Amino acid sequence: MLSTLRCALFGAVIAILSNTPALAQGTGPVRLVVPFAAGGPTDIAARVIAPFLGQAYKRSFIVENKLGATGAIGTEHVAKSAPDGSTILFGTSSIMAASPALSTKLPYDSVKDFAPVSLVAVIENVLVVHPSVPANNVQEFIAYAKANPDKLAYGSSGIGSTYHLGAELFRNQTGIAYIHVPYKGQAPAAQDLFAGQIQVMFDAMNSALPSIKSGKVKALGVASLKRSPDLPALPTIAEQGVPGYETNIWLALFVPAATPAAVIERLHAEVGRVMALPEVRERLAVLGMQPVTSTPAELAAHLKSDIAKWSKVVRDGGIKVE
Repeated sequence: MLSTLRCALFGAVIAILSNTPALAQGTGPVRLVVPFAAGGPTDIAARVIAPFLGQAYKRSFIVENKLGATGAIGTEHVAKSAPDGSTILFGTSSIMAASPALSTKLPYDSVKDFAPVSLVAVIENVLVVHPSVPANNVQEFIAYAKANPDKLAYGSSGIGSTYHLGAELFRNQTGIAYIHVPYKGQAPAAQDLFAGQIQVMFDAMNSALPSIKSGKVKALGVASLKRSPDLPALPTIAEQGVPGYETNIWLALFVPAATPAAVIERLHAEVGRVMALPEVRERLAVLGMQPVTSTPAELAAHLKSDIAKWSKVVRDGGIKVE
């Protein structure tokens, strides 16, 4: 009788454990999937955060790079993973908001296939021009561009990139006319900007800052809604007569859509604690990232808003990715 009771209790425990999400069980590694190559900003940020999440859960948080198809391969992998919290996407605004605006053929739906957890960081963008451009602020730049339609050329890291879409959003909101010159990366575009081959760029603050400080380029405005701590005296573009203008690169955590609410709530809470650590904030700041957090609902709303914004920019500009 006692033996039978023990067997029944053991069976009940096994049944409970088999239905308990992996992240809650505290067994096995958790995979933090970065859909880009090692060494990039997303990968580095993930590797800053992963050990601290591991300490919180007393688990191994492994950063796994699954690259290809401009981030679609790794993103699809997470979307189709078991919804038990053991596989987490380190997503970006490009793969979750810009790519859906550019293509209807993605192997994932960034809204339906994922449950948001929290924003993690923002990489600010800044509008810079060659010193030969006779403008020292955004309004002077807009006036000059309107007086000289298609005389100015702006560079970006490629068609459909965050920098390309940001420049087109600026065109839409100001009515200026300038020419897009796509490059294979921001670095070659920046070199041509220094040489005066192009006159305008939207660039990441951390990349542009040395050139701004050395005088190779002029910074006209921050592309965020708040001023940057790196250049606190530089007004935002929105402050300078382009209301609501915002374009940046955000990083955030997502899990498969069917992940239990309890798992998401715990992960959200731990991410909030990790992001509040001075060591984490300092490391991200050195990388040119502003640490931020959000509730899952705030991230969901932000994602939908960004998809709508970039979809309109793509439609209005007739932008197509080859």
